[in-house]
Amino acid sequence: MKLLKFPVLFLILSLALFASEAKVGEAAPGFTLKDSNGNEHSLSDFADKYVVLEWINYDCPFVKKHYDSGNMQMLQEKYTGKDVVWLTICSSVPGKQGNFDNDEINKRSSDHNAKFTAYLIDDTGEVGKAYGAKTTPHMYIISPSGVLEYAGGIDDIPSADQEDIAKATNYVSKALDELMEGKEVEVKTSKPYGCSVKY
Repeated sequence: MKLLKFPVLFLILSLALFASEAKVGEAAPGFTLKDSNGNEHSLSDFADKYVVLEWINYDCPFVKKHYDSGNMQMLQEKYTGKDVVWLTICSSVPGKQGNFDNDEINKRSSDHNAKFTAYLIDDTGEVGKAYGAKTTPHMYIISPSGVLEYAGGIDDIPSADQEDIAKATNYVSKALDELMEGKEVEVKTSKPYGCSVKY
């Protein structure tokens, strides 16, 4: 019986930690974070707009798949051009993979020609845990009414191979198009894939 104590305790702690995770169909958790230029952004600043949250770690092979191919930037440019706010969030804590100083973040973002609205720094992991972000990338869509409409993977082929992008169904693009056309989102949740968020 003693052997069971630690797994049971771990399960209880895990359930407590993620009990308040964001849920699709409910209000998205509010937050305030600074970007890589030192400017502060709150989710409430973007009321009445669609908001995409993209969890990132530039050193993750799965993130590289979508940035080195230009796929992520294409999505960013397409939808910010339609007045969608695209917030890229890094929850890597200091000393862990993906945590960079602002100069390095801005250099990498510039080298990739990133088109996000802002790169937000969540180096305590508080916002990532509030949303239950588990991988990079992990994608979320929030409606103008503040409701979480989608949470999950960027697409349906969980690989780090760029050649799979063209064959995949992009859940983010699909959900945004459906929402903007006044339709119900067909796939509201999916299993995210990528590197673990470095809490």
